[in-house]
Amino acid sequence: MDKTKILIIEDEEAIADLLAYGLGREGFETRIAGTGADGLREMDRFMPDLLVLDWMLPDKSGLDICKQVTAQYNIPILMLTARSDITDKILGLEVGADDYITKPFDLREVVVRIRTILRRIAQAQVPVKEAEPPVIGFRDIAISRAERLVTKNGESVDLTPKEFDLLLALLGVRGKIFTRAELLESVWGYDFPGDMRTVDTHIQRLRKKLDASELITTVFGIGYKFEKRTD
Repeated sequence: MDKTKILIIEDEEAIADLLAYGLGREGFETRIAGTGADGLREMDRFMPDLLVLDWMLPDKSGLDICKQVTAQYNIPILMLTARSDITDKILGLEVGADDYITKPFDLREVVVRIRTILRRIAQAQVPVKEAEPPVIGFRDIAISRAERLVTKNGESVDLTPKEFDLLLALLGVRGKIFTRAELLESVWGYDFPGDMRTVDTHIQRLRKKLDASELITTVFGIGYKFEKRTD
């Protein structure tokens, strides 16, 4: 069985070596890049299953790399950073990171977070039951689960992985009112103990990309729902 491959983009050599050593002992195959440019080149060479990304790099912002990787690849990203402000965490999640750990960190927590991310992805890739349609849709919007593709009026819509998962959650139970906490748990995989603005931001992007303001509605004081009505 092939090992899970993890690319570490981290300019502090001691931290990068610690991560590579610890993850290697856990059975992962790792590779290190010390700059953003080297890391982006390694994305194509190494084809990792998960990216561990430092926020502060000598040549590029980790946020910019996160945006670029999210746009080009469908892999999870765990951000490591010394920035502990809640606003920074929200920003990291909004640009596509799946999780976020502040320095200094315990290597055991990094391993647990990585395994949690990988487990969540594996569960999402389990073939749907025969009773569940491979394509679900409403009006002019259609979602292919297996291909993770969304179309509107037959035209492809470019969604990020998180936007796709959020749409799938809402559309999967039309009419159900989801709280922000429920959506964060369902899509991001854990209860985020703080500001819920990252959910609001992704909802706004979904509405804009799908031109669906009348379908994805706000239930004031509670959360969001995907309308059931067909008229």
